Amino acid sequence: MYRSEAMGAAEKIYDEMIDLFARGGGAGSVLAFRPSAQAQARVAELLERHREGALTDDERQELDRFVELERLMQLVKARARRHQP
Repeated sequence: MYRSEAMGAAEKIYDEMIDLFARGGGAGSVLAFRPSAQAQARVAELLERHREGALTDDERQELDRFVELERLMQLVKARARRHQP
Protein backbone atom coordinates (compact mmCIF):
# COMPACT_ATOMS: atom_id res chain seq x y z
CA MET A 1 0.00 0.00 0.00
CA TYR A 2 1.36 3.41 -0.90
CA ARG A 3 1.88 5.94 1.89
CA SER A 4 -0.95 8.20 0.65
CA GLU A 5 -3.35 5.23 0.67
CA ALA A 6 -2.21 4.20 4.14
CA MET A 7 -2.64 7.65 5.59
CA GLY A 8 -6.00 7.83 3.84
CA ALA A 9 -7.18 4.83 5.88
CA ALA A 10 -6.36 6.56 9.16
CA GLU A 11 -8.01 9.75 7.97
CA LYS A 12 -11.07 7.71 6.97
CA ILE A 13 -11.56 6.64 10.57
CA TYR A 14 -11.40 10.28 11.66
CA ASP A 15 -14.05 11.10 9.06
CA GLU A 16 -16.22 8.17 10.18
CA MET A 17 -16.04 9.33 13.80
CA ILE A 18 -16.81 12.93 12.89
CA ASP A 19 -19.82 11.78 10.86
CA LEU A 20 -21.01 9.70 13.81
CA PHE A 21 -20.91 12.67 16.17
CA ALA A 22 -22.37 15.08 13.62
CA ARG A 23 -25.37 12.81 12.98
CA GLY A 24 -26.16 12.53 16.64
CA GLY A 25 -28.37 9.57 17.35
CA GLY A 26 -27.49 9.15 20.98
CA ALA A 27 -25.67 6.55 22.99
CA GLY A 28 -26.94 3.64 20.89
CA SER A 29 -25.27 4.99 17.75
CA VAL A 30 -22.01 5.54 19.59
CA LEU A 31 -22.05 2.03 21.05
CA ALA A 32 -22.82 0.48 17.66
CA PHE A 33 -19.97 2.30 15.89
CA ARG A 34 -17.40 0.12 14.14
CA PRO A 35 -14.64 1.29 11.81
CA SER A 36 -15.06 0.52 8.13
CA ALA A 37 -13.89 -2.80 6.72
CA GLN A 38 -11.10 -0.93 4.92
CA ALA A 39 -9.84 0.58 8.18
CA GLN A 40 -10.07 -2.75 10.02
CA ALA A 41 -8.11 -4.46 7.25
CA ARG A 42 -5.41 -1.80 7.38
CA VAL A 43 -5.05 -2.13 11.15
CA ALA A 44 -4.78 -5.91 10.79
CA GLU A 45 -2.06 -5.44 8.17
CA LEU A 46 -0.13 -3.03 10.39
CA LEU A 47 -0.43 -5.31 13.41
CA GLU A 48 0.89 -8.24 11.39
CA ARG A 49 3.85 -6.16 10.17
CA HIS A 50 4.44 -5.06 13.78
CA ARG A 51 4.52 -8.69 14.96
CA GLU A 52 7.04 -9.43 12.21
CA GLY A 53 9.17 -6.45 13.24
CA ALA A 54 8.81 -5.01 9.74
CA LEU A 55 7.04 -1.67 10.33
CA THR A 56 8.49 1.39 8.66
CA ASP A 57 8.57 4.67 10.59
CA ASP A 58 5.53 5.90 8.64
CA GLU A 59 3.63 2.70 9.39
CA ARG A 60 4.50 2.95 13.08
CA GLN A 61 3.10 6.48 13.13
CA GLU A 62 -0.02 5.31 11.34
CA LEU A 63 -0.50 2.46 13.81
CA ASP A 64 -0.04 4.91 16.68
CA ARG A 65 -2.83 7.06 15.22
CA PHE A 66 -5.14 4.05 15.04
CA VAL A 67 -4.34 3.22 18.68
CA GLU A 68 -5.12 6.80 19.72
CA LEU A 69 -8.45 6.68 17.90
CA GLU A 70 -9.32 3.32 19.45
CA ARG A 71 -8.59 4.68 22.91
CA LEU A 72 -10.75 7.73 22.24
CA MET A 73 -13.66 5.54 21.08
CA GLN A 74 -13.31 3.33 24.16
CA LEU A 75 -13.63 6.41 26.36
CA VAL A 76 -16.59 7.75 24.38
CA LYS A 77 -18.34 4.38 24.50
CA ALA A 78 -17.77 4.10 28.26
CA ARG A 79 -19.38 7.49 28.73
CA ALA A 80 -22.24 6.56 26.36
CA ARG A 81 -22.99 3.45 28.44
CA ARG A 82 -23.57 5.68 31.47
CA HIS A 83 -26.13 7.71 29.48
CA GLN A 84 -28.14 4.78 28.16
CA PRO A 85 -31.69 4.51 29.47
